[in-house]
Amino acid sequence: MTLLGALLGVMYLDYVINPEKNLHDFPIALVNQDVGDTISGKQVNFGDQVQDGLRKAVPADQIDLRVLGLNEAQLQMQSGKVYGTVIIPSDFTKRLGILGVGSVVPGDIERPIITLQTNPRTGAFATQIVQRFGNQALTQVDTTVGKQLTAQVEAQLGSGGGMTQLSGATRIVLAHPLDIVTDQFRPLPGGSGEGLTAFFYGLLLLLIGMVGAMIVHQLIDSALGFLPTEWGPWYVHYPRASITRTKTLLLKWAAVVAMGVIVSAVLLGIGSGLGMQIDQPLALFLYGAFVIIAVGFTCTAVLAAVGTSGLIINMIVFIILGLPSSGGTIPIEATPKYFGWMATFEPMHQVFLGTRAILYFNGSGDAGLSRGFWMAALGLVIGLVLGLCITRYYDHKGLERKPAVKAETA
Repeated sequence: MTLLGALLGVMYLDYVINPEKNLHDFPIALVNQDVGDTISGKQVNFGDQVQDGLRKAVPADQIDLRVLGLNEAQLQMQSGKVYGTVIIPSDFTKRLGILGVGSVVPGDIERPIITLQTNPRTGAFATQIVQRFGNQALTQVDTTVGKQLTAQVEAQLGSGGGMTQLSGATRIVLAHPLDIVTDQFRPLPGGSGEGLTAFFYGLLLLLIGMVGAMIVHQLIDSALGFLPTEWGPWYVHYPRASITRTKTLLLKWAAVVAMGVIVSAVLLGIGSGLGMQIDQPLALFLYGAFVIIAVGFTCTAVLAAVGTSGLIINMIVFIILGLPSSGGTIPIEATPKYFGWMATFEPMHQVFLGTRAILYFNGSGDAGLSRGFWMAALGLVIGLVLGLCITRYYDHKGLERKPAVKAETA
């Protein structure tokens, strides 16, 4: 228990203590649509300057700034591959030029807009990181562009030979010329738990598969006489049934299949009854049943292979290592890098991706449903092969499930 507690402490505390320090390869798209403009007889493109400024302003080891077209950026937002998008409009340079001229010429002017789009369907914490990125990096870019624009206007006034001076109000406007607007890309509907329903629903599927398999294992072994049955003060130990290990495992798997179908339907009904947003109930039911069956098969196979100690193995694989590497509450890119390595094979991350794709991304395969399905299928195959090979080997060697008999001494 000391070793188990230490493993729990390392995994869960290292996961949550300092996400900002652990930030790495956090994907944000940059869309530069600026076509430039001719200012004072020169072709200028402030959008390119902002793009270069952003690249310098953000730490490359923390933020993966992807320069994309608008369509590609929206596709990656729709599939959850990027957590936010910075959009520089096509008239960005033109508006900056008008702002510079309007600072000394009467008339109505508007500050050029840079839009920061968040992707709330990737989770609340990811949205907070995107907003923090916007507050820091875009504010720095705003200051830099302001200095350049102020110097340009002052140079134009000086070259005119006049005595016009910039007023204090004008200097304030020129010092911060950008209007940074934060917008949500495809906001979450009500009943989505601010993007947490996918994580908790996926967690329920995994817990039911693991805990349910352990309960099935215990009850069937008790009914077959391999374990005692206790009900409060009453104790029953049925006669040991004459059944092979392989047939026992097949019996448990049949119970797991029935459990997966029934409980997945019950969960779907509970979610709908509580007002949870479910746009694709059939897909969620089928995926939920498949996940429960896959996890249940693997857990019972481990128990059949190693016995009671399989409880600890299942807990470590599915819970202790699985929850911190799921990416359901804190993005993988904001956790220590070894969590990202574990996320490539840990079941909880795959279940979360599949559930999130169904609930928030219209069941898109690119958003994680394909990966969630095939990884669950892989887990099911591993459970089938492991369970059948081990139990058939035990049966072949005559290793029956019976009490050990001490050798009598002469």
